[in-house]
Parts: sequence; C-alpha cells; structure tokens
Amino acid sequence: MQPDDRDQSAEQFLRLIQESRRGKFKIYIGMSAGVGKSYRMLQEAHALLRSGINVQIGFIETHNRAETQALVEGLPVIGRRKLFYKGRELEEMDVQAILNIHPELAIVDELAHTNIPGSKNEKRWQDVLEILDAGINVISAVNIQHIESLYDEVREITNIDVTERVPDRILQMADEVVNIDLTADELITRLKEGKIYDEAKVQTALTNFFQPEKILQLRELALREVATAVERKIETSLPAHIQAKPERFLASISSNSEVARRVIRRTARLAAYYNSRWYVLYVQTPAEAPDRIRLDVQRHLINNLKLATELGAEVIQAKGTDVVNCIMEEVKKRNVTTVCIGKPHFNLIQIILRTFAFNQLLARLSESDTDLIILS
Repeated sequence: MQPDDRDQSAEQFLRLIQESRRGKFKIYIGMSAGVGKSYRMLQEAHALLRSGINVQIGFIETHNRAETQALVEGLPVIGRRKLFYKGRELEEMDVQAILNIHPELAIVDELAHTNIPGSKNEKRWQDVLEILDAGINVISAVNIQHIESLYDEVREITNIDVTERVPDRILQMADEVVNIDLTADELITRLKEGKIYDEAKVQTALTNFFQPEKILQLRELALREVATAVERKIETSLPAHIQAKPERFLASISSNSEVARRVIRRTARLAAYYNSRWYVLYVQTPAEAPDRIRLDVQRHLINNLKLATELGAEVIQAKGTDVVNCIMEEVKKRNVTTVCIGKPHFNLIQIILRTFAFNQLLARLSESDTDLIILS
C-alpha cells in the first residue's frame, strides 16, 4: 500500500470514529409558525427527563404563547449569553455554556435563526453542528419555508423573500425528521384565537401568509420533505448488495443568474430525493473570459457557485468553446446518470444558432444512456 493510500485509509477511519461519537439529531418540521413544533419539543423533553435523561434547554422561543411557556416550567435551562449590538443589549444562545455543561440532550429552537453579529457562528444551524460534534444529542425545529432548495417554490407560493435559510444537507444529516401537521382550518382557528400572534397582528396575517390556499401548498411541501427523508433513511439502511445503481446528477449552468439558481436548487432536491452525489458544471466560454465578463454577472456567478457548494454539490469549472463537449467529458468522467439544464429563453437568432448544439447534446446523451431533465 502506497503512503497516499494509507493516509486516505486513516482519514476515512477517523471520519467513521468521529461520526460514531457525534450526537443524534432530531428535527421537527412544520408548514408555518404556530403548528406546535416548540410545544412538541418541550413535551418530549419532559418525557425524556422523567426517563432519567439529562435534558437541558439550550434555546427555546415561546413567542409569549401561554401553553408553550407553561411547558418550560420544570425543565433545566442554560442561561443565554448577553451582548451589545448597536447600543442595545441582546440575548443569544450560549453555545460555549452548552459545550461546558455537556448535557445528554439539548433543545435548540429556531434552527434557521441568524445570530447577532459578533457571535462565533453566523447561523444557529452552525451552532447545532458544533454541539453535535461534541457528542451532545440535539432536538431542533424549522419551518418548511426556511429550506434552501425550496426558496423559489416558497416565494412563488407566499410572495415572501425568506432571507433566513438552512442548507438541505442539515436535514439530510438528521437521524429523524418529524412533521408537525395541522389542517389549514385548524391553523387559522389557532391564529384567530390568539395562539400564534398578538391580536394586533392577526388580521394582517389572515390577509397575507395565512390564506388557506397558501397553507395547503406549504403543507404539501412539508409532507413531501418528510416522506423523502423517510425514503432516504430506508434506502441507506438496505444492505449494499440489494441497493439500486446510484444516481448521479450534473446541473449544467450558465452565467444567467436567475435560471442558474433555479437549476441548482431543483437539482439539489432531486439529489436529496435519491440520496445521490451531484455536481454543478459551469463552462466558461471565450465570451465570458475574466477580462470580458461584466462584473455584476461575475458576482452573481460566484454567489451561485457558493450556493451550490452550500447545498452539497461538487462544483466544476471548465473552459472551452464547445459546451456540449465539456458536459459530455464530465458525464463520462463522473458516471453521471442525469443531466439537468434550465429551460432555454432564446430569441429567434439564438434559436437558429443554438438549436444544433441542443440537438447534439440530446443525441450524445442518448448514446451514453444518460437522462436529460429540462427544468422550467
């Protein structure tokens, strides 16, 4: 065995050891605020505490809901860290205190939360990863609209630009994902009874986010996400000899910012469903060389490649005049089973120039037994 092989083998074994020491991770997911995620977490915390498990609340957000606040009573709470920001004293979860106390289980609410500037980590999901790596089990909660790859779908449903988002890989890491489900009527009734927001905010909520058709669509997204998590768990638990041939996806993107973001997020969803490796390929043509590409286009491209990495893709950047050849090289090299591209938005001249290239890609993919998905 060569030295490089020994190093690789040692690193792989180290990863296995680290994974075995990592805490277990459970996520409650819901279609919106007010379905009862925090309430259910606290109920579970009480049950585990009665069973002799050392449970501590790392962070809980009750939103002044009486029924949720009542459940905090009797549970050990780790004090929050106080810090000043823009002249105000604010509170944040104290990650270091959780690590020092080292309970068997920590309750950490609001997984998508953005920490106050100056905190050790930018996002709370990063705090959770640190806690898990220390061997502490975590139960957390998130709303479906905060899942990164669902950003476009959520914006279309709600007309809201959700700025706090959690990478899909965090859900994929979870040992258990549980959906907290309510019907649209039940959720709206809770809202009208003042169990979600203060009375002053109820009417605004009813005319905006809490409309039956929007709730139903978000509910479908949440149910689908949990179903995918269950299927992924079953497939990864199967013995290797009866598992199907692994899928591998390649998202081919251009510098068109909006189309590229959609292709990346939709491919991430497909890869998550099949629990497969996936790649994002950008081919730099001479027209987009560093000295010719517009600065704003280059900035958007860098952001999209960063998004792909956050969602778990392996990013590939190639240079060439023939995009089809570059795609086919990567398909062959990486045993790709499915290529994903954006729906072309061509004018007449572009159709004449590019139809040949598209047909060429289609023909060559067919020859290699590779599927093509055109994402709208």
